[in-house]
Amino acid sequence: MALIRYSVALFFLQICLAFAVSSSEDGAASFDLDVSYITASPLGVPQQVIAVNGKFPGPIINVTTNYNVTLNVNNGLNENLLMTWPGVHMRHTSWQDGVLGTNCPIQSGSNWTYNFQVKDQIGSFFYFPSLNFQRASGGFGAFIITHRSVVKLPFRDPDGDIVIMIGDWYNRDHKALRADLDSGKELGIPDGVLINGKGPYRYNSTLVPKGISYETINVEPGRTYRVHVHNVGISTCLNFRIQNHKLLLVETEGFYVMQRTYTKLDIHVGQSYSFLVTMDQNAKNDYYIVASARFVNQSLWQRVTGVAILHYSKSNQKASGPLPDPPNDAFDKSFVVNQALSIRQDVSANGARPNPQGSFHYGSIKVTDVYILKSRPLVMINGKLRATLNEISFINPGVPIRLADKFHVKEAYNLDFPSRPQSRSPQMHTSLLNATFKGFVEIILVNNDTTVQSFHLDGYSFFVVGMAYGEWTPYSRNSYNKWDAIFRCTTQVFPGGWTAILVYLDNVGAWNLRAANLDRWYLGQETYMRVVNPEPDPRNKTEVPTPDNVLYCGALNYLQKPRKTSFTSAKSSSNGRSKLSVLLLPAFSAVIAGIL
Repeated sequence: MALIRYSVALFFLQICLAFAVSSSEDGAASFDLDVSYITASPLGVPQQVIAVNGKFPGPIINVTTNYNVTLNVNNGLNENLLMTWPGVHMRHTSWQDGVLGTNCPIQSGSNWTYNFQVKDQIGSFFYFPSLNFQRASGGFGAFIITHRSVVKLPFRDPDGDIVIMIGDWYNRDHKALRADLDSGKELGIPDGVLINGKGPYRYNSTLVPKGISYETINVEPGRTYRVHVHNVGISTCLNFRIQNHKLLLVETEGFYVMQRTYTKLDIHVGQSYSFLVTMDQNAKNDYYIVASARFVNQSLWQRVTGVAILHYSKSNQKASGPLPDPPNDAFDKSFVVNQALSIRQDVSANGARPNPQGSFHYGSIKVTDVYILKSRPLVMINGKLRATLNEISFINPGVPIRLADKFHVKEAYNLDFPSRPQSRSPQMHTSLLNATFKGFVEIILVNNDTTVQSFHLDGYSFFVVGMAYGEWTPYSRNSYNKWDAIFRCTTQVFPGGWTAILVYLDNVGAWNLRAANLDRWYLGQETYMRVVNPEPDPRNKTEVPTPDNVLYCGALNYLQKPRKTSFTSAKSSSNGRSKLSVLLLPAFSAVIAGIL
């Protein structure tokens, strides 16, 4: 009799597991993200960092194209929180974007659930907290969207995946750094560069003190790995390289590229790449993985270098010798521009769908609007240190933009962001770009600042068609790449130079256009593109309605009902288990209890 009960129980377990697998294939994944403080010593100095599910960096979110993703975020910090997912496109739902122009903040001790679909997307992205300079203390993690099995990769399946998160780091936490900026100080030289939340391997006894934990990446000889690299830092461009190994670039921020081999590549703040790296070197040795600062005085910044170890399973020799050299281009400005423009889209490759991703012939489409956005060095406005675009330093709205539209909140913002640089004194405003739905726009990002900058546009990818030092003029369009420019969501703009992008505005909502450099963003170098369908939309085809769990704040705070934290798990469902499987397991337990 006991054997019969056991057999019946096993049968029900198999049914539940089958449903769980089926549900996963149907495209749903649920994750719990518990954001809290922990103490860590990434550069040998104990400090408070922001962890996700107790981890620094946070867990990898790994989903498949077209999955419906649920992310339950619990705010265990002592200040407001929002999580954002740059490059992960929310089709027709900027409600889930996780920046102050789209969401009211999650209060300390409370939680909020994001729901969106990763519609027709693949590739390498990351998530991070968007408020209060918090990314400078952590809270970030990788967000990987895997291709569907019916869509072939433009390269052979790798033997494994490796995630590497690089970024500059200060021994002062985000509150101290924020206070410095608020008091009119600049941040100064970082204390180091972290690789996966850890400090440098002690490759040099003078530059690297004892007792610092470093990252070790374990690999098998002869195998090829897909290495996802993300610059999650504050403001420093980093050159990435692996000693004696070649980097075959295959994808950047959701699009496959013409495959090209690099020995070193600049990765700017906010950018993500994936490489194929074959472990074809002497398997008895370890090798350096390096991320070093670029466009700086190397003699002053020498200690600001991240070093990890690539460890072959058969290795019995530590990495040795000098670090692999960074680019030797101090007197060659053309190198960085040419390297950036060498990254081109593979228009013959399948993307998220089983058809060539280059079928969108952007070069033959008429441009409907042109925006020239100029950044300048930091300025003082009303006694405050501020950053500007077209002489406007952005002030976040008290009510998110589309929420203000729905409830007709007066004077929540102005649709008067200038489309050209202004010859006037800098001002602080909540000023938006009134963009045209289904317009095809040209944006020229001009950097009159003294540092290299990255710019990011939420909700979209764009074609990086041109880039150069010097002044942009209409004649610069003759140099544009109108055939296979890379399609991405974050691009660099060199000091004293410009970058031109083209973007098709088919995604309704309010979308943040910002400096990815955290200090410039915090100080106001941003705006929003308000993209609204002027036609009636009774079936919500172009924009989903306000979510049922929307948060209210500012002038709409009276609508907010009291909230209680319903978050119960501190562990991420990082295996992408579906809601159905979560529901079936308790039912299975009840059945087993009844049988036994």
